[in-house]
Amino acid sequence: MRRIDGLITALLAGLALTACQGKPADDAAFGQRVRAYLLSHPEVLQEVSQKLDAKLAANADAEQRQAQALLPSLRPGVEHDPDDFVANPGGAITVTEFYDYRCPHCANVAPKLLALIRANPDVRFVFKEMPIFGPTSEHAARAALAVKRAGGDSLGAYAAFMQTRPLEDSAIDRIALRMGAKREDLAPDRKGAADAHLARTNVLFTKLALGGTPAFIVGDEIIMGEDMEGLAQGLAKARARGKS
Repeated sequence: MRRIDGLITALLAGLALTACQGKPADDAAFGQRVRAYLLSHPEVLQEVSQKLDAKLAANADAEQRQAQALLPSLRPGVEHDPDDFVANPGGAITVTEFYDYRCPHCANVAPKLLALIRANPDVRFVFKEMPIFGPTSEHAARAALAVKRAGGDSLGAYAAFMQTRPLEDSAIDRIALRMGAKREDLAPDRKGAADAHLARTNVLFTKLALGGTPAFIVGDEIIMGEDMEGLAQGLAKARARGKS
């Protein structure tokens, strides 16, 4: 119902612009006639909806193709930023995850990813802090980077941040300190280095048209959401390429 109302509103707005050369007093009556016609002929709305869906899908496909074309040139930043935490650093196959600690889908998939890392030492797993849910997410990302800079337990911090709900600033600092962060690195005036790192990650996220979290990159594969099956397939393809 919301979609139909939205389409009617959009059509009325477009028609109103077309008719704006007429008398303003006629606008209300004109709008009522158009609305009545559309409600009497819902097939018009269905046709518009289908064309809109097709256009959005085509735009998404074009963005995906552009991202795929850019991926080789962006790979150094995606896979080898020295400020990122990496699990199994000697692994032959690289998986990169863009995530936000307050993203429910990221939290859902986190235990499976930790199990994958433990069970697959040949998988080099790159953690990309990508806070998209506001200041608290940014605070958590900076705290995780502080743990990494201090040589603390970054994997433990990732697990703890993902399972803590609600994830609030006080809990973030408490976890970060427990995992090895230095208290001075959590101070607001020490945000500079972390923010520069997050800005680099945001550039990659935007150029790759990822649009949301979690997002994974395995070789030339971009895998969105809680798609563990897609991730497993990407790993299988990467292993097959390595053997060949």
